[in-house]
Amino acid sequence: MRRLPALVAVTALAAIGLVGCSASPAASCSDPTDSAIGAAVQADGDFGTAPTVSVRSPFLPEQSGAQTLIAGDGERLTVDNQLALVDVTVFDATTGEKLVATPYKSDVASATPLSRLAQSIPAIAPLLHCAAEGSRVAVAIPGSDLGAQGAQALGVNEGDGAVFVFDLRRVFLPAANGADQFNADSGMPSVVRAPDGQPGVVIPAGDAPTEARSQTIKKGSGEEVTADSSVVIHLQGIAWGATTTFASTWDNGAPGQAAVSALPPALASALEGQTVGSQVLVVVPADQTEADQQALQAPADKALVYVVDILGVVG
Repeated sequence: MRRLPALVAVTALAAIGLVGCSASPAASCSDPTDSAIGAAVQADGDFGTAPTVSVRSPFLPEQSGAQTLIAGDGERLTVDNQLALVDVTVFDATTGEKLVATPYKSDVASATPLSRLAQSIPAIAPLLHCAAEGSRVAVAIPGSDLGAQGAQALGVNEGDGAVFVFDLRRVFLPAANGADQFNADSGMPSVVRAPDGQPGVVIPAGDAPTEARSQTIKKGSGEEVTADSSVVIHLQGIAWGATTTFASTWDNGAPGQAAVSALPPALASALEGQTVGSQVLVVVPADQTEADQQALQAPADKALVYVVDILGVVG
């Protein structure tokens, strides 16, 4: 399957019920706190550099938990599939032995996606809910929650637990959070959203526009996107008149990342000059979709409709 470099592969999405947006869950978040972990784990050193960590050994946590060691003030993790770039050092909870550590390079873009770790150890993601960008968080997971796959991935004996010390270097938005914008253009689709922000498209009766068009649906207040940017986005794509999507990072379970210059021309043009937190509606006429067919498996001979949430800029 051909696809954009570094953009999450996309698959079809069945029709879903959609309602208006709910309030941001970050508003009710507080830093993860577990005093038992705080008493057993000490991490010294500046945030973003490899910490000097001591783990009381043996440390036998009865249940999974997390303790904030350094509190950040950036974007908070509120959903499991939210993209975060982290550095982490991992220890055997029974012996206190260091198992593995990421490189802790100064370039934030080189940090490890949290979702990559969560593939082997699903228990990690929910334990970091409400942790903020700029935070250092200790996470303890007993063997019962680590599981055979997690134990194998870390190199601990099955049944033994592990301690993770995370530095949350970057946390990206879970969905566009900008201010709703009024658009008076006729003949354009409208957008509705599920409570988690996932968009749905209502396509009007009649023919699609014969020229590429775009609208800013939500206007964010973050960093401006340029032609040289590498963006983290959620993307939903549907052919004009279709009832299911041909592309959905939402359905994939994680946002995608791509260089703006590598996107199909209409998408690239629509995103340049936009800001992080924005949601953009793009319509591509049927005779201008060759690049979309190659990159996103878009259907041929159909006008295309995209809804793009701009979640962050990398680098």
